[in-house]
Amino acid sequence: MEKVHIQKVEKTFNNKDRQESFTVFNDISLTIEPGEFVSLLGPSGCGKSTLLNIIAGLDEATAGEVLVGDKKVTKPGSDRGVVFQEAALMPWLTALENVIFALKKKCKNKNKAKEQAIKYLKLVHLSKFINSYPHELSGGMKQRVAIARALAMDPKILLMDEPFGALDEQTRTMLHREVQYIWEETKKTIIFVTHNIREAILLSDRIVLMGTRPGGIRKIYPVDLPRPRVPTSPEFLQLEEDIMSILGGEIEKVMREEMGDDFNSKKASLLYGTNRDLGDNI
Repeated sequence: MEKVHIQKVEKTFNNKDRQESFTVFNDISLTIEPGEFVSLLGPSGCGKSTLLNIIAGLDEATAGEVLVGDKKVTKPGSDRGVVFQEAALMPWLTALENVIFALKKKCKNKNKAKEQAIKYLKLVHLSKFINSYPHELSGGMKQRVAIARALAMDPKILLMDEPFGALDEQTRTMLHREVQYIWEETKKTIIFVTHNIREAILLSDRIVLMGTRPGGIRKIYPVDLPRPRVPTSPEFLQLEEDIMSILGGEIEKVMREEMGDDFNSKKASLLYGTNRDLGDNI
């Protein structure tokens, strides 16, 4: 397995009609170790998903570079699997067929592809639903199929872009356990985008806090808590408060920018959901 090196990466978007440009983030440098679970956490618009897309090769940095090992990322590759917020399954295919379809280019042997697909559907505990169509599956089950599909490609790095953002709290909690189990079983490097502080602490080895644009890394927190983690433990709650103390101010900056004169402290109190989901009410 290889390290991910993010070296002085910048992303600027240009609006040709208005002849304007804005920088989402600049000078981001970070090294992610093989097998490490790293979460990118920050307010809306700070560039978490954009940075993930650059690592995936789905977007291009304005400056700087991303390396996997000693190889520069210039396009998508089989060494990086991506799981998006929406499962994006093909509705006319079963769960098993959706995973097999993803393997078509990599595995020409149909029987081997089927074996591989079943293996990863079992890993996400969907063996009883391999012949079910997407409309017959819950939101959480669809996301597990999407995770199985990404894992079946056997990438070195799994990139997850708010994969549980659209799910209810109970399903999200269940999938936290699933992802941790998968990570422990496969030893893959996982880079995980989230707005949810608690989610980041539950899952991560390190949390990378990103600031408002032009953003960058505000602080990196190592999460030195034993697994499985207990959200009610004093150490967990203290880390949660430490993170909130920084990001609360970052989110207020976003609200001030968007609301202008309409911003007030009462509206700022709506920043935080009961589950510590930053910007949940924006």
